[in-house]
Amino acid sequence: MKVSRFLALAAATLASVLTVRAQSLEPALQAKVDARVKEIITWAADPAVIAAVRAHNATLPPDQAALNQEKWRALTVLDPLVRGFSKNTVGTLLKSHKDAVVTEAFVSDAAGLKVGFIAKTTNWSHKGKPKHEEPMAGKTWQGAVEVDESSGQQQIQVAVPVLDGGKPIGSLVVGLSLTNLQS
Repeated sequence: MKVSRFLALAAATLASVLTVRAQSLEPALQAKVDARVKEIITWAADPAVIAAVRAHNATLPPDQAALNQEKWRALTVLDPLVRGFSKNTVGTLLKSHKDAVVTEAFVSDAAGLKVGFIAKTTNWSHKGKPKHEEPMAGKTWQGAVEVDESSGQQQIQVAVPVLDGGKPIGSLVVGLSLTNLQS
């Protein structure tokens, strides 16, 4: 009885240590993430991104006004509305930066609604989530290691503000493949 209790306690302790370790990055890998964040900040500063977010904040297109999470999830990747986000100026720009490390990238307006992306996101709005709220406060955000629901890859997400005259007007979230970042 004592041995099985000890083994259960040891297994629980080991699981918690592995979880903590999985959530933090080794210094060399963190340095690679930090270098990518510097690049991503330049993407968010592209005049085309700023102009698109500014326009989206000013006037929400009519075909997007009625969207909510439930309606967004019901749309297929082939839906013309969804395809429009990957084919617009922002989506095209994000695709031009995609490489083996970038698993996903999307720009949201001040309300957390999508402006453009590489591929359809799981969520229509990220308002209220740290990946949007931290950049809207002018800060860079880095999430935990995760298996992304939309890409299926082990990644870490980072997010930066889209700034207009030094003021946050939106966010840019990028998923980075840990496997490909390490190679």
